[in-house]
This record gives sequence, structure tokens and C-alpha cells, in this order.
Amino acid sequence: MTTEMADPLAAMARHVGVDEVPWVPNRLFPGAELRLLQADVSRGVYVMAGRLPGDLEIGTHRHTGAVHMFTLAGAWKYHEHDYVNRAGSYLYEPPDSVHTLYVLPGDETTETLSVVYGETQYFDDEGAVVSVSNAATNLENYYLSCEQAGVPRPNGILI
Repeated sequence: MTTEMADPLAAMARHVGVDEVPWVPNRLFPGAELRLLQADVSRGVYVMAGRLPGDLEIGTHRHTGAVHMFTLAGAWKYHEHDYVNRAGSYLYEPPDSVHTLYVLPGDETTETLSVVYGETQYFDDEGAVVSVSNAATNLENYYLSCEQAGVPRPNGILI
């Protein structure tokens, strides 16, 4: 096994400090906040932290790629399943899974960390796709959310 690499910078570990990427109100989901930690548009993957208020519902959607979601605080579930994701839970969503995220009511903010591959397609009540998000659109949303909050664009996002 060789230890030489064609591009040593490509395999370097990279770090995002807690103060490098601020929490901002999520303009798409009122009452929620987000931190976009990574947006790799060329590979179609993004990493996002979310703070979600109780009773928030994020419409029915499908992921075209896998999703890894960690619940750090609070509790949420999918309307389509009985289990509840609580602090310490890990959820794997395979490609093409369809669900409706619902944050349980209560005073505690639910905090999540998600690694999302591919696109997320949001549906209307008739099952038609009404919007699509991915690494590029989430980067754009984060920048617009920063702008609306009066926060300068951070340089800490891993792009």
C-alpha cells in the first residue's frame, strides 16, 4: 500500500469552527434556524444543522439519495411511522424514501444534524413535485437567510 497521493490537499481533513458559520432564521421554514456546514455542489451532498420549533411540519418529500440524520435535542417524527426520534437518535433514510417530518409540540427546540445526498423533492397534496432542494439551492437559501438576518456571508462553509 502506497502513502503517496496525486493531490495531497484533496484528502486533507477540514474544520468548521463553531463561530465560523452562524445560526440564522430559515427563510423557508418560519420559526426554524439553520447552519449550513458543507455544500459540495459537484458531489451533490450537503451537511446542515437545524433548530426546529415544536409543531413545525416540513411537507411531504422524497430524497433521491441517502440521508443520515442525528437528533441532538428535542423530538420529531414522520407522520408515516410510529417511532419518535429523540436526542441521541440516528436515522438513516434510503434513497427514494418519502415522508412528512413533524416536530413534536413542546417548549424544547429540536436540534438536528443532517448529511443529505442528492435532491429533495417536495410534493403538494396531489403528489405533484412543487419544489426541489439540493446542495446548490441550500447554499443559496443559507446566503439569502444570512442576508435577511443582516449577517455577513460566512467563509467557514466547506464548499
